[in-house]
Amino acid sequence: MRNRFMPSLAFQQHSQLGEDSWHSVVISLLRGLAAFEVAAAHLRAAMYPGLRTMQDPTLAYQGLAFFTGFGHQSVLLFFVISGWLVGGSLLTRVGQPDAIANYAIDRITRLWTVLIPTFLLTLLFSLSTGETAPGRIDLSSANEFSAAVFAGNMFGMQGGVAVTEFGGNFPLWSLANETWYYVMFPLLVLMFTARRVAARTACAVGLVALAAFLPYDIVLYFSIWLLGVAFSRIRIDASLVARCGWLVLLLAVSVYYRLTGINDDISPETYVQDLVCSLLFLVFLSSLQFKAAPASKWQRPLARIGKFFAEFSFTLYVLHVPLIELMQHSMANRFGLRQLSPAEPMHYAIYFGMLAMLIVGSYLSYRMFESQTYRIRRLVKDRLAGAGTPLPAGRAAPADR
Repeated sequence: MRNRFMPSLAFQQHSQLGEDSWHSVVISLLRGLAAFEVAAAHLRAAMYPGLRTMQDPTLAYQGLAFFTGFGHQSVLLFFVISGWLVGGSLLTRVGQPDAIANYAIDRITRLWTVLIPTFLLTLLFSLSTGETAPGRIDLSSANEFSAAVFAGNMFGMQGGVAVTEFGGNFPLWSLANETWYYVMFPLLVLMFTARRVAARTACAVGLVALAAFLPYDIVLYFSIWLLGVAFSRIRIDASLVARCGWLVLLLAVSVYYRLTGINDDISPETYVQDLVCSLLFLVFLSSLQFKAAPASKWQRPLARIGKFFAEFSFTLYVLHVPLIELMQHSMANRFGLRQLSPAEPMHYAIYFGMLAMLIVGSYLSYRMFESQTYRIRRLVKDRLAGAGTPLPAGRAAPADR
């Protein structure tokens, strides 16, 4: 007889994407929280002096620096969750008609519906603040506002691949990772599932060529992304005590690496600590693949909160740096305030007010652009179907955004 206190592991053919499951609630909450954490960290770095440069920082500022210092782990969460949702969704659709074509349309519309308006807003903000001028915007130059950089960022060529991040929007480096993982994973899948030997060989050659072309850290962290895919097929049945223990361990390890690890960048030097955190998180997440009890008082409100913030988390992630720069320019010109002081209580109110403006500004941009993703996606599929390509225009699963 199986010990009910011992976790059991089961493999599932399809990933569970139901919004009424606890793991879906947690994913939504963490997507929103991770984007918020990255924005809060970059706002603090832009408006406050660095903690290491201060001799005797206040306790309040030490607390702010600590709680806004998990940006590294937040980006790691994006990779793991992306693998779980995007890779897991493709595995579910493998073998269906036009699975790869639909996947490609879903990924392109997901990225471009947000990136194109974000880049245009970035350009508008920079022109209004004088950071750039119309004369710098041309087709040939390699400056951060050129058409070449714009196009390169649309196709994931930033982040050390070929071009710089458009408009100096440095968080865009991680989208290069995401973009190439979206390309590499179908090649990996088709390498094993394509019917023809020639197709499998071509996919293998393409995958090797990409691995040779791309920077080493992008290829290395593809393994982290793939962990998310793998665990989307694993369900761990465990007691509440075991789940709480994993959560405590995950939090403790995250705090440990926050205090002692490398948190400035994701690189080969951080791979081991990131692998440990990813595995602990995925074990915990896989143990939550069950529906909430009908009498649960927490599932519905948490699901609503998580869904609200997750829906515009992508916009918040890519737009917060241009918004920070716009607010910095406005505060410096109107109030002469170029940096906040950790010793001034009122400046904390200014910081949180700016953070609130980032949330509001990103949400408004989401309403105008990102929320139209499904409509644009259906339109593209309808147009292709009308041109003779039999692509269904059905809505994607809610989690696969």
